[in-house]
Amino acid sequence: MFGLGMPELLVILVIIIIIFGVGKLPDIGSGLGRAIKNFKKATTETEIDITPEKEEKEKLESSAKTENTTKKEKQTV
Repeated sequence: MFGLGMPELLVILVIIIIIFGVGKLPDIGSGLGRAIKNFKKATTETEIDITPEKEEKEKLESSAKTENTTKKEKQTV
């Protein structure tokens, strides 16, 4: 595991206890667990909804119609 043995892990744990204190360790652990859970969930989800909203879709359609009419007008001139 990244070349870390038991003594190195204990030193890291002691430093974390000194910095954050014993009272914050459960909060840090639960936050880290939630982060890992959300990361796993995000990596396993394969479908992302990128369909435009109804209003955006209507804007795109209306702009396409105006472009078509301007192209037709240019061709007749």
